[in-house]
Amino acid sequence: MYYYQHKGALLASDTPQTGFGPAVTPSGSSPLFVLVGGDPILGRGSFKVAHPGQLSAPHGLEVLDASRLPHGDADPFLAQAIAQGRCTAINENRPGWESLLTQTPKAGKKRVNLLAIGDVGSTLLTGLKLLGGDVISSIGICDLSAQITARWEFEMGQIALPWNYDAFPEVEVISPEQLFDCDLFVFVASKGIPPVGSAVKDVRMAQFEQNAAIVKHYARMARAAQFQGLWAAVSDPVDPLAKTAYLESNKDENGAWDGKGLRPEQVQGFGLGVMNARAAYFAKRNPKLASFLTEGRSFGPHGTGLFIANSLEHYDEALSQELTHLTVTANLKMREIGFKPYVAPALSSGALSLLLTLRGEWHCGSVFLDGIYMGVKNRYTPAGVETELLPHIPDPLFAHIREASEHLKEIL
Repeated sequence: MYYYQHKGALLASDTPQTGFGPAVTPSGSSPLFVLVGGDPILGRGSFKVAHPGQLSAPHGLEVLDASRLPHGDADPFLAQAIAQGRCTAINENRPGWESLLTQTPKAGKKRVNLLAIGDVGSTLLTGLKLLGGDVISSIGICDLSAQITARWEFEMGQIALPWNYDAFPEVEVISPEQLFDCDLFVFVASKGIPPVGSAVKDVRMAQFEQNAAIVKHYARMARAAQFQGLWAAVSDPVDPLAKTAYLESNKDENGAWDGKGLRPEQVQGFGLGVMNARAAYFAKRNPKLASFLTEGRSFGPHGTGLFIANSLEHYDEALSQELTHLTVTANLKMREIGFKPYVAPALSSGALSLLLTLRGEWHCGSVFLDGIYMGVKNRYTPAGVETELLPHIPDPLFAHIREASEHLKEIL
């Protein structure tokens, strides 16, 4: 490896670099940034390195599986930085990558702004209000209807513990111009949700075209505001809308890509949380599926393409297929009962997953990987977003994960 001091940071590369001054001998325990190649649009922007092989194959699904990564002896200093969790990979082909060298995670509680306070938004808001006092400083709410925001500001303002009136974050109404004055922007806006009893089979994808148009508008606003926080996509279809936000924010006024908008790791889709919770619901009620509760995992999008593994240690294709089917069709079951399935998604994918994210804890969400937003177990760390690295993903399961990726590529 070759090491350089640049903009006050320690850089590493496996090839000699020009423009950074002479190579140096690395020392100390400061953050280490390793330059990797990659497509400027469809490659990852930056991420926490958990295995040396992720530097050789940084952008594909292999980063999830240690057994599929290149192996070899790592430079001792690099190996130590990875082991200590202070190594960040940066795609040097992405415009503006140098800005990451001087960014430091914001300490303390975070400001959250929420767009659209409908059924999902109001339920998600309630969860954040009640459970987020440890990590949220305040919550801004915005909606096309001033009557709706007035209602929820009034309601939320009257939720308090006796004699401990500052235990929960305050909620205030904000204008659209204030939406990106925050650390976490939550997109819950939606248009054209098929009514209960309609003949639409893929309810999520039926919303894509109209919701994508809304996302484009706010993605351009995020670009104009030079937003540096996290964009959370909660509206359906979650994963394609996350990618839409990323792509549209990086286009100039002529629609040409310039890479000056949201970095791919600044966007995450929050739809896998409820799918994982639904799988747990069925696993608790059927002994043959119970292995999921201690050994299982969920991968892929919030909808078609999702795959639930009954177990990583004792993978069973038939059981996994059964559990996947139950999970994917759970929303249709709720519609058959006669209700829109929004409470569990608003809490499991929304409030609970967002709070785990703010706390830097493991959660289910879609991160940019293989050119799409792929649902995996992940967390945000001072060194960047970290995806769970499993020792070995069974071949049939890995094939399903790849199928999910190809499915999402067909959409967008």
